[in-house]
Amino acid sequence: MSPRTTPVLDPDLESGLRRLKLAAVRRMAPEVLQTAKVQRWAPDELLRTLVEAEIAARDASNEATRRRAAGFPVSRRLEDFALAESSVPRATFDYLTALEWIEAAENVVLVGPAGTGKSHILLGLGEAAVVAGRRVRYLAAAGLVETLYRGLADNSVGRVIEGLLRHDLVIIDDLGFAPLDDAGSQLLFRFVAAAYEHRSLGVASHWPFESWGRFLPEHTTAVALLDRLLHHATTIVTSGDSYRMKEARQRGGGLLTKA
Repeated sequence: MSPRTTPVLDPDLESGLRRLKLAAVRRMAPEVLQTAKVQRWAPDELLRTLVEAEIAARDASNEATRRRAAGFPVSRRLEDFALAESSVPRATFDYLTALEWIEAAENVVLVGPAGTGKSHILLGLGEAAVVAGRRVRYLAAAGLVETLYRGLADNSVGRVIEGLLRHDLVIIDDLGFAPLDDAGSQLLFRFVAAAYEHRSLGVASHWPFESWGRFLPEHTTAVALLDRLLHHATTIVTSGDSYRMKEARQRGGGLLTKA
């Protein structure tokens, strides 16, 4: 028995599909046409198979592009979040995972101690939004302020903010990890004010709201920023032991040792 040869398209058809940028159809067509001939598919079944393959391939490519553009530091999924072990109410979690708040340009703000799931939730929501076709951008708060500072230096801060707010969701993680000076506080406020009622923000901070003056030096700026950030927002206060510390204790047999 002779080995089966791989079917190939006629050169003119191959060229036409390449010109139309139908990469998935061009890749799959030889095998699909062979199967259709053997199994005597109806013409519409053949066409549907090739069209669905092209759509699926383009959707997967677009999703991968959105994920790269988001700049997630690590991959986190909502289904991997230990909800039963957290202080997050099930009803709140379910509302957030539905992503309707992004359509409504509402915010999500999480405050609580380190290691209590804030970043996992934000990254998981970002990943879910990417899969749902939304444009997402992740930034650590220090990175956001640094980006705005660079825009201030060359008088392009307005364009920088406009570019960031082309995304449907901007995630700002670790807000308050380092204190801001007056200029940094004003830049952060300018960004939040520009996003207000236009784009969704996901923010995480280990500082409770009443302590935001610890990293925002001007009280008036802190109040105005919180006013806009929380007006249309779902707020979550996380609590409990750090997940990372729990894992460290488990790995160490229940003991933490000094290096």
